[in-house]
Amino acid sequence: MKLIRAFLPQNIKYPLSVCSWNPSVYTYSTYNPKRSIKDCYQLLNVPEGSSADEVRHSYRLLAKKYHPDSGAITANTNMFMQIDEAYKSLLTHLAQKSKTGQDLEDDEEKTSEYKTPQHRHYLSYEGVGYGTPSQRQRQYIQFRVDRAADQVLDFRKKKFEQEYAENAMVAKDVRQNKKVKVTQAIERLVEDLIQESMAKGDFDNLSGKGKPITKFSTCPHIDPMTHNLNRILIDNGYQPEWIILQKEIRDTIDKLRNDLVASRKKIGEPMTYSKEKEWMEICKDFRENITKLNKKVNDFNLVVPLMSRQMIHFNVDKEISRAEQAYCVLKEEMEAAIKMEAKKNMDFKQTSPMEILLNWINQFNKESK
Repeated sequence: MKLIRAFLPQNIKYPLSVCSWNPSVYTYSTYNPKRSIKDCYQLLNVPEGSSADEVRHSYRLLAKKYHPDSGAITANTNMFMQIDEAYKSLLTHLAQKSKTGQDLEDDEEKTSEYKTPQHRHYLSYEGVGYGTPSQRQRQYIQFRVDRAADQVLDFRKKKFEQEYAENAMVAKDVRQNKKVKVTQAIERLVEDLIQESMAKGDFDNLSGKGKPITKFSTCPHIDPMTHNLNRILIDNGYQPEWIILQKEIRDTIDKLRNDLVASRKKIGEPMTYSKEKEWMEICKDFRENITKLNKKVNDFNLVVPLMSRQMIHFNVDKEISRAEQAYCVLKEEMEAAIKMEAKKNMDFKQTSPMEILLNWINQFNKESK
């Protein structure tokens, strides 16, 4: 630029642009008119009124698609700049909108605070009572008296419960100690009796003296101690609870069945109205007895050691039908026996006394030979 001014004549005034040219003056303007909020929503492909999270999510997807450094085929610098501008505008708009809504809520809260009536005289006396201050004071005093009485009762109740628990524990310890003392006394007495009998020689004439004790059973899979304990219990007539229950159940059901058949036999035939009514009463009693027996079956199933030993409930209808069948069989047998007896009587009547005497003589002669 200095070389150019050196060659130009000095007495001529030239325009300033010729002597001092500045490229920034002649650059094109990059001003873009501001987009509307509606256009920003459309450019980000989100509906109007979307939240900030939805706008942010859409912006990330479009940035991955149009960012010049993404390496995608759809990368476009101008498009990314427009999306970025729209994104910033929308965030600014949403921030101002949320701030305005918060300010309105704060104003409403302040207004409501000023409008709320302040009944300060009701805040005293713990909110108890109604009426004038003197009336509320008397009511509050009575309330405090009642509350103190309730607290005293609760304290006494807890104290009594604690003392009862301590006394119960002491009584339990006393019973336990007494039981231990009795057991020890019995053991000492038994030991003294055994020693006394040994000194007298009562054990000298035992049948198994000098013989080895059979300690083990023939089965190698049974514990010897358990086997010996069971053998001692069996020899002394002890039976487990489930065996006793099983025996009781079987004896009870046999007795009920026999009684039912005997009752049906006693009623007999034909079945009139009175007999049928009597039979219904008998069936009702039988049903109650079967219900009680089924409860015993439940108890038995709880204590029986094997699942295969468990029993099923007795069905009342099946038992009654079984009794009816047994009565029919018994009736047929009775009829057959009556017919047989009648036939024998007929044969005895048809034989003459002379034939009977001759038959007796022939039989006597055969036995004498």
